[in-house]
Amino acid sequence: MSKITIKQIAETLGLSVSSISKALNDSYEISEETKKRVRDYAKEHNYKPNRLAKSLKGGHSNTIGVVVCSINNIFVSQILDGIQKASYETEYDIIVMQSHENIENEKSCIEALLNKGVDGILLAPVSETSNTEYLCKINSEICPIVLFDRFNPSLDTIKVGVNEYKGALQATQHLIRINRKKILFITGSQFGENNPRIQGYKKALKTLDIPFNNKLMLACNLENNEILNRQISEAITELLKSKVKPNAIFGATGVISIQVLGILAQMKIKVPDEIAVIGFSNFDMPFALNPPLSSIRQPTQEIGFMALTKLVDLLNMEKHKRQRACETILLDTTIDFRKSTDL
Repeated sequence: MSKITIKQIAETLGLSVSSISKALNDSYEISEETKKRVRDYAKEHNYKPNRLAKSLKGGHSNTIGVVVCSINNIFVSQILDGIQKASYETEYDIIVMQSHENIENEKSCIEALLNKGVDGILLAPVSETSNTEYLCKINSEICPIVLFDRFNPSLDTIKVGVNEYKGALQATQHLIRINRKKILFITGSQFGENNPRIQGYKKALKTLDIPFNNKLMLACNLENNEILNRQISEAITELLKSKVKPNAIFGATGVISIQVLGILAQMKIKVPDEIAVIGFSNFDMPFALNPPLSSIRQPTQEIGFMALTKLVDLLNMEKHKRQRACETILLDTTIDFRKSTDL
């Protein structure tokens, strides 16, 4: 199919080239009726704008930078799929970089994206406080940042994630209902006490008058899987020798939850008979795990799609209006109860 041009669209619809261009760019100077007619014709005839020419003319790169912890992560890859699908409906290309759960790497990724001239940034922060001052400066002076999955409360912007508190609360309540009250909660060392998943876990205990035991809270290094496995293995080994022997484990991330099942298998600990396991996980083949994992699932593609859509909305706004567009969007999680908690 030959490529149609703005000039050809103008000749066919009996409009000026200028009017076609304005209609395609949603100009207020063009009526909604004419915009629709132009867009419908352009879509029908597979019109594709010349991005390079448009970016040179407007001083924009038509690219959006995305910073995630690691693309070697099922949860992240699903979010990136949502971001990519949303980008098809825009004129923006995507550049993805990885922080590898490291604060300095995160800053380097953002600097690299800015050097490439991205128009905006989608960021899943390493922690609730990582690079706060730097991010605030970029968001207010250079380009808009939209946060997804993890939030930095000090950054005034749009944030898209899930109701982690509710998900953790319900999962912990489920463990308590099956009479597993000595719950080892395993999380990342970069997450503070105000992390919603930790708060949901603690709230469930408090509501049922179960005292919180700090020995059943394990914060691990998420930068390195070898270190993570060692920390989890050593902690479980020590706890099983102690008076606070856990009979359940809650994994705060997908990586932790799946690693826990493997570690318990190596230790020949029966799941769920000896230790029940539940955790946040978006693993697509839960029945490939032994036993299948009870998991809190997040609407990853929706998170990614909405995050990019919201960032494009910000880019289409006048700069002074962006600060007033701040909002936090929390999508619902779902819980799938499987063999790992089936008692």
